[in-house]
Amino acid sequence: MAPSQEDPLSSLPEALLLGFSPLGADIPPANCPGHEDLQGRVVSDANDKTVAVEVTRLAPHPKYKRRIRKKKTYQAHDPENKFKIGDFVQLEKSRPISKTKTFLAIPVAARNAPKPVEDVPQDLGLPLESQT
Repeated sequence: MAPSQEDPLSSLPEALLLGFSPLGADIPPANCPGHEDLQGRVVSDANDKTVAVEVTRLAPHPKYKRRIRKKKTYQAHDPENKFKIGDFVQLEKSRPISKTKTFLAIPVAARNAPKPVEDVPQDLGLPLESQT
């Protein structure tokens, strides 16, 4: 009696299943250094199937110990060319796609995106002032 084996790729986002395998079949643990998910803003979409994503992090200043913002730009694979400048994306580590691309861009809801408004019924059951 062998235990049932689930496909480890079934729990991955659809963007990862576009022919690009993640690093190994197992998803790395959350506390594993170097495997944290990066989020950033698209700063360039000029290249075909590639976006440049700027990731900002806070790091202590070596001398003054105050936290400062450090930025780094990563090249990420965008197979459908759907991301535009200013979009927020999540970077998922994958196999090397080219010399500088080892991440896949996955959509993330923007921090300042308007929330969807629910439809309010026009008839609230109250008579209007003009109808009285």
